[in-house]
Amino acid sequence: MAKNENSCQSLIPSFLYSSSVGSRNGGVLQQPKLWPSSDSGDHGLLSKNFVIPAPTEKLEMYSPTFYMACTAGGILSCGITHTALTPLDVVKCNMQIDPSKYKSISSGFGVLLREQGVKGFFRGWVPTLLGYSAQGACKYGFYEFFKKYYSDIAGPEYAAKYKTLIYLAGSASAEIIADVALCPMEALKVRVQTQPGFARGLADGMPKFIRAQGYSGLYKGIVPLWGRQIPYTMMKFASFETIVEYLYKNVIPTPKDQCSKTLQLGVSFGGGYVAGILCTIVSQPADNLVSFLNNAKGATAGDAVRQLGLWGLFTRGLPLRLAMIGTLTGAQWVIYDAFKVFVGLPTTGGAAPAPVAEA
Repeated sequence: MAKNENSCQSLIPSFLYSSSVGSRNGGVLQQPKLWPSSDSGDHGLLSKNFVIPAPTEKLEMYSPTFYMACTAGGILSCGITHTALTPLDVVKCNMQIDPSKYKSISSGFGVLLREQGVKGFFRGWVPTLLGYSAQGACKYGFYEFFKKYYSDIAGPEYAAKYKTLIYLAGSASAEIIADVALCPMEALKVRVQTQPGFARGLADGMPKFIRAQGYSGLYKGIVPLWGRQIPYTMMKFASFETIVEYLYKNVIPTPKDQCSKTLQLGVSFGGGYVAGILCTIVSQPADNLVSFLNNAKGATAGDAVRQLGLWGLFTRGLPLRLAMIGTLTGAQWVIYDAFKVFVGLPTTGGAAPAPVAEA
């Protein structure tokens, strides 16, 4: 049997594809199955198939497969970028916790290298990968869901008129869920990165953390985490959508659907980088608070304010975090939109939320 050329070239196994063309028998579209049926002489295990459209096909917007693709893109987007920036994150957390020792970015790297060696820069990379992959799945997947959901509630006219509110509400709703997934790994990550003798990583660190503080200790920082991440994500998504729409309307002379994919991804990076700078500024106090609470057993928000001061809450670790989050956010949007393009979806932004389809 001749193989489909696109299937051979794709990274996704051909048996997972659905086909927009497919073979037809009596006018009925025949879909491929995960396992052969008993009719073929093999023992079939499933009568219904679970398929992923081929990269060359267009996915149906707002279908279950669309949300699955956005969730997968979010995993790649956040998991890869946060893990890649682990060395910067280690220095940033230590600057927030012990500024007398880690006085600047350059000296912070030097102190860490002298005391812990190269491996010290990658402390906590496993909880970082797992935690932010889970967060990315929820952040991007639920954002796309809530953006459509709130647009449908508002109706076509109001969804277009108040699109920024749609972006803000959708991203806030998604981040509430995403932080529940992130919080345990974030707590462990900060402890491992800022207390060298505590644990080597996830395998020995999580049992030790639970014995010391119980399961509830994993969520001790959930409220400050919401305080950091919800404003951060609201700014991240709303400003990105606004910046991208502005660029397509006022800077780029060609309509978005006529722009090359390379140009669209360039717009995604530019919009993401600027959005990253903005969301870093609004979330900085809460970021310092999260690091302080997760590092000190029994500490409270009042303790953090008294020790760091208001100026310290807003500025400690800010230059490094600006460089880190700006780059990270730009890269996240490129990875996310590149994955969407790969599976046959348009890049994010550049248009108002989709109106409700008339019955």
